[in-house]
Amino acid sequence: MPSLLTSRLLPALLLSTCLAAALAGAEPGPEAASAPAPFFGIPLIDLNEDEGRHIVVDREAGQYLGHVSSVLLEDGKTILAVYPKGHGRGPIVYKKSTDGGLTWSERLPTPESWATSKEVPTIHRVIDPKTGKRRLILWSGLYPARLAVSEDDGETWSELEPVGDWGGIVVMGFVERLRDGSYVAMFHDDGRFFTDTNRRTSPPTFTLYKTLSHDGGLTWTDPEVVWSGKDIHLCEPGCFRSPDGKKLAVLLRENTRTRNSYVIFSEDEGETWTTPRELPASLTGDRHTGVYAPDGRLFVSFRDMAQGSPTWGDWVGWVGTWEDIHAGRPGQYRLRLKDNTKGADTTYPGVEVLPDGTIVATTYGHWDEGQQPYILSARFTLAEIDAKAAELLTITPPLAPGGRGANAYRNPALLTPTSARSAPAASGANTAAGTRPVSPTR
Repeated sequence: MPSLLTSRLLPALLLSTCLAAALAGAEPGPEAASAPAPFFGIPLIDLNEDEGRHIVVDREAGQYLGHVSSVLLEDGKTILAVYPKGHGRGPIVYKKSTDGGLTWSERLPTPESWATSKEVPTIHRVIDPKTGKRRLILWSGLYPARLAVSEDDGETWSELEPVGDWGGIVVMGFVERLRDGSYVAMFHDDGRFFTDTNRRTSPPTFTLYKTLSHDGGLTWTDPEVVWSGKDIHLCEPGCFRSPDGKKLAVLLRENTRTRNSYVIFSEDEGETWTTPRELPASLTGDRHTGVYAPDGRLFVSFRDMAQGSPTWGDWVGWVGTWEDIHAGRPGQYRLRLKDNTKGADTTYPGVEVLPDGTIVATTYGHWDEGQQPYILSARFTLAEIDAKAAELLTITPPLAPGGRGANAYRNPALLTPTSARSAPAASGANTAAGTRPVSPTR
């Protein structure tokens, strides 16, 4: 039996019994009839207690180890990870795995300036469009945004140097290669760090910025505004290109906690963007990061911030298709990767997919109650997730052919009781909209 929120499994089993009986023409029993309504409308699969699923990347007694960013090199097995010693800021820690995340090195030497990082570091692969030279770049945000470069796949690094007279928060949310070989990157600010003067207003205005590189990540243009607003606070962009390569979707955290997460789209390589649109609750959370699996499905990892969710504040993931995001559908599965034991202080993830289809997601969290957060990796394939779902979801196949070549998901949802741990609702809140009191930036 798979672990599906193990302590809360009974309602899911009752639902499956009810639906199976209905399809068979039998009358469901009273227990099945009393099962609560599904929250996301899709299966919720729990990996929290799976033996051998999680690997400790780094832990230090009494030390907060935080927000992770990672990159997989072209050999398909070397993963580099960076993260701060502290909550959202602090000296940058650098580690390497040469076996696809099964084991990790000791902490590697870093340039002196990395100890002065003010923000969450992010690491990215870039390729020079003129020379074909492969580089790694590492960003450190707030003002001024600074950049370090490696020309030898992370063996050596430059010092952090300012890129321009600007800064921001979570620099960069993503770095995406465009069809002409240039790169677009996006970040946000709330008025505090874009210049050397704090210009935050009350209420604050959140602004999404984009910047471009035409030389393989060495230099970047002055940022341009993509979106700005006060009614909703959109931030922490995560980018996903459509399977045909023609469109970009950027998923966004909503920081007033009064709405679900949002998405914007571009059909012209980031030149223009659609008006932000609210996402389903199944994709509501912070710091969306993900990969395509070999079968074309998307896996997206994030911190669960959906109001009323049974896994609120935990490290979660979503499985579906790019078309699900575009159409506003809930997707195929919700996963809980690990139970976070302290509020919602978890999950800025690095996510990689190995050549064999294994997804390696790495992040921080309060995995042991009363202890400082540390770094874990979770490993799985979507075939394993399908198998876990199929053990309980025997009513219909996980995938059924849909119109115009799309897949239509027909899985009944696995439910959790209404008494399960969830975020408290604000007064008059509509839980389906994800209402939640305002939280800190990270």
